[in-house]
Amino acid sequence: MTDTVLVTGATGFIAQHCILQLLDAGYRVRGTARSAGRTAEVASVLAPHLSEEARARLNDDFEVVAADLSSDDGWEAAVADCRFVLHVASPIPRTPPKNEDELILPAKEGALRVLRAATAEGVERVVLTSSVAAVLYGRDRDKVFDESDWSNVDDPRIGAYEKSKAVAERAAWDYMESLGSDGRTELVTINPGLVLGPLLSKDWGTSGEVVKKILDGDLPAIPDINFAMVDVRDVAAAHVAAMTVPEAAGQRFICATANHSMRDIAKVLSDRIGPRGFKVKTRNLPGFLVRVVAMWDKTARLGLNDLGVRQDVDSSRIRKVLSWEPRGLEEMTVSMADSMIKYGVVTPKT
Repeated sequence: MTDTVLVTGATGFIAQHCILQLLDAGYRVRGTARSAGRTAEVASVLAPHLSEEARARLNDDFEVVAADLSSDDGWEAAVADCRFVLHVASPIPRTPPKNEDELILPAKEGALRVLRAATAEGVERVVLTSSVAAVLYGRDRDKVFDESDWSNVDDPRIGAYEKSKAVAERAAWDYMESLGSDGRTELVTINPGLVLGPLLSKDWGTSGEVVKKILDGDLPAIPDINFAMVDVRDVAAAHVAAMTVPEAAGQRFICATANHSMRDIAKVLSDRIGPRGFKVKTRNLPGFLVRVVAMWDKTARLGLNDLGVRQDVDSSRIRKVLSWEPRGLEEMTVSMADSMIKYGVVTPKT
């Protein structure tokens, strides 16, 4: 019998890459979406990127069912007969919310809904997508962060999104601990940095905002904003490995490579994509001007907490336990830009 894996948020960037790798590995996949009737839509996105063998199984081994993180309805049926659950779905804003609870409550309650359904069904292992946002925000950035670190949700420097990831992950671990020795389900969390890499369709999501803004020339220059970065294909590979590696149970995994700046991204785009008709700016935008831009560009506000500070993380645990070997900055940046051009998300200006 083929193992079934539930992947929440099946219309999302990371989730769809996870589904691709699961189908190519021979799993049967059930995805969730907020509304019914999305199977054909998502399958049409996946099909061109699958192996021939997996594409032939798509109609039999893939479906999308309705289950909303804000409601208990549908989750019992969604997890039924699943051996594993990848809980990838979580609200990611393009702009800061007016009220932080618009992000925090859905993220926390959604994670708990999925875990309650999974543990009730006796799912073997849940892999939850968290973020480095749950690791290093609301903290001085004067060290290399590892999985023992947690963001300080009481610090005024932390934003609503970062707080939502920390609160949701904490709630997940607390729930699993509350089950005690009676709990059969294991939990693993994957904590990615800024996710780049190839799009599968014209939907670029929040992850593609940095590359899109640089290629579109939306910024007068490039701000000194830094991220720990990772390719979406490597994030998906980490999720798939975390399902079955015995030593992964009960662990967090920082899933990101070395710190890179937006200017590092811009320089790669200038060298590799610029000659194709894109005038890519690479000069530095002073910090005070970034704050001015953020007054009218709400998306820019999301990066203010990373202005002028680094995101140095230790990825030795994921490399050792999950045999994880990530792609470099150039590959993840160029592949995202190539796919944006392919799907018409960005177009040459000259």
